[in-house]
Order: sequence, then structure tokens, then C-alpha cells
Amino acid sequence: MTTIFISTGEVSGDLQGALLIEALHRHSAEIGDELQISALGGWRMEKAGATLLGETTGIGSVGILEALPFVLPMLKMQEDVKSHLRQNPPDLIILLDHMGSNLRLGKFVRHHLPQVPIVYYIAPQLWIWSQNKRDTQTFVEITDLLLAIFPEEERYFREYGVNVDWVGHPLIDRMKEFPSRSEARATLGIADDEKAIALMPASRRQELTYLLPVMFAVAQQIQSQLPGVRFWIPLSLAEFREPIERAIADFGLRATVAIDRTSEALAAADLAIAKSGTVNLELALLDIPQVVMYRLSPFTAWIARHILKLSLPYVAPPNLVEMKPIVPEFLQDDAIPDKVAATALELLVNPQPRAKMLQGYRDMRQALGDGGVCDRAAKAIFQFLDSHRSAKIPVNVDSK
Repeated sequence: MTTIFISTGEVSGDLQGALLIEALHRHSAEIGDELQISALGGWRMEKAGATLLGETTGIGSVGILEALPFVLPMLKMQEDVKSHLRQNPPDLIILLDHMGSNLRLGKFVRHHLPQVPIVYYIAPQLWIWSQNKRDTQTFVEITDLLLAIFPEEERYFREYGVNVDWVGHPLIDRMKEFPSRSEARATLGIADDEKAIALMPASRRQELTYLLPVMFAVAQQIQSQLPGVRFWIPLSLAEFREPIERAIADFGLRATVAIDRTSEALAAADLAIAKSGTVNLELALLDIPQVVMYRLSPFTAWIARHILKLSLPYVAPPNLVEMKPIVPEFLQDDAIPDKVAATALELLVNPQPRAKMLQGYRDMRQALGDGGVCDRAAKAIFQFLDSHRSAKIPVNVDSK
């Protein structure tokens, strides 16, 4: 029997964790190994076959003040997990994204359970925005194998001596589950000649406060110029339904909350206006033109700009993959309804910017690898574990 513990957070981590868990179970069945997986994650991972030790999809934020409400719940959850791991050391630990809590957990494991190897899957994007080398050094110290999803990620960490295996991006696999445009429109009841725009305002509670009102103001302007347009809003968390529906009424939008119809809402769209995140890649792989926007609290934005001196080339994953502006980004003070609405309308009515974006999508797709990503990742994990067991390879023990 093989026992694995997986730690991740937020909605996107739960999605990627579920895809990996399904692949791990497929591979264990192929080799005749009984597999038990425990995890920090969400309902998707539980449905895929993990025993949840804690629910983390609702514990997520970007920023300083924004993170405060989640500090104590996350620390309590991590202490419970540490106690569990001490009493039930797994054969392998997989850390998935979610940098802050996973780096802390990795340091604990390295110090208290040095016999347990650590695989990191979907590494924190230190290769883009790290302002010092401390986090990178911590990552190097705790990681025995990195399964990289971006070519630039592989290059960066390999230069620091990390054992890296580039497997490609798991969304390549997920896209097989999406319906075609015609199927999605039929399911949602969207006519062929009806303009449909997907809005993705929030997967974190703070985004309901700082991003949703601006995005809905953009939608309001578009609706005033295209009265026949209809907006579709996929629901990332059930608890967001009430505030989103209230905001729809306040802004007078012709909008529908797509409950359990995220794939259809994206695939049916003529255009998407989205927060930055994994959904940007999903839209790109569906060839849906998009405008990306994001806002933090003014306090966090000021700290990032003036204290941390944070300067990012891009925030949207399609732009990060190619390190060029494939999709337009409107961030913080630049996320002004007039500007975003004008860009969105241009993408709707002008074929030239649409064609340019779709060509950028095609270039980006080549850098994400071929299909079978999750199965490659699962195979690499079991091969690494077999090597560790047979050769008793010493893990990368912290010098403390």
C-alpha cells in the first residue's frame, strides 16, 4: 500500500489536485498498488478519492489586510495536519501551489519527518515575482522533486539545483471535459445570434469587495451599448451566490448565475471579462477572447508599490507563458470601467484584435505541452517513490 498526503488551497488548487488524484488512482490500479490519499483541499479532491483533513477552498486571499481573517483558521488547520502527519507519516507528500502555507508545511516536514520525501507540483511563481531569494532558497531546501508546468519554471528552478521534471500544464487534460460552443449554447438556451459574455469576478471573498463592483460597472456600460447582450457568471463558491445576485440587481444587468455550469458558460461565450487566474488559461484554450482585470485593496496596492517595490511583467497566465501581451490587462488604478468596456467592445466587434489574440493563444498552447499531463505527473511521482524506496535516497534535509 502507498500512502500520499497532498496539501493545497483555494478553488484552483482543488481543481488541479482533483485531476492529479484521479491520475494517481489510475496509475496505482495499473501497477496493482493500493493507494490511500489524504489531503488539505476541497470537494473536488474528495470526490476524486481523497480523505479530506481540512477544507481550504474558502481560505484564500491576496494581500495583507485581506489575509488577516484567514490566518488563525489556517494556522489551526496546519497544526492539526502536523499532528496527523507525526502520528501517520505518509510515504510521500505532495505540495501543490499555495506558497505561504505549503512552504511552512514543507519546512516542518523536512525538520520533523526527514524520511518523508516531498514532491512539489505547480510551483509558486517565484520565477516571475520573487523580490529576494529567501523564498526560493526555502523552496530548494524542501523540494526533492519538482513537477514543472511551465518551461520557464523548469529553467529557473533547475538553475538552483532542483530535481525537475517538466510534465506540462494539467489544464490541457481538463479541456477534454468542456463542451463545444454549440453544445454549451444549447444547454444554456443561448440563440446562435445572441451575444453572450462570461464574467468571472471572484474566487476569493475579497474580490467581491474590490473587483466585482468595477467589473459589473464595465458590464453595465457594455449593456448600454449592446442592449441584447446577456452575461453569464459561473459560480466558484456557493456562498458567493447571494452577493453576486444582489449585485446583478443593483447594476440592472441581464445576467444569469451559472450554477454547476462553469464549463458551458465559458465555452458558449463570445467574450469573457475575467479576474486574473487559472480561468485565463481555460479561456485561452477554448479560444474565447478575454479582457483581464484585477484590483487589490488600496492599502495592499500601496504596500506592494511603495514598500515592496513589486513590479510584475504580467499577471495573466497566457501572458506569462509567452512573456508578451496576448490578452489585455487592467490592474488596480488602470481598471477603469470606461477603459475596460471600450477594449471589450472592440474585441466583440472588430475581427482584427480578435484574430491577433487567437494567434497568441495558438503560440501559447505549444508551450503548455501535450495531452496526458496528469498521467505523466502520476507516473513520475510513482517512479520517484520507487527509486526512493529501493535506493533509500536521502532526502534534502534542512541544515537546521
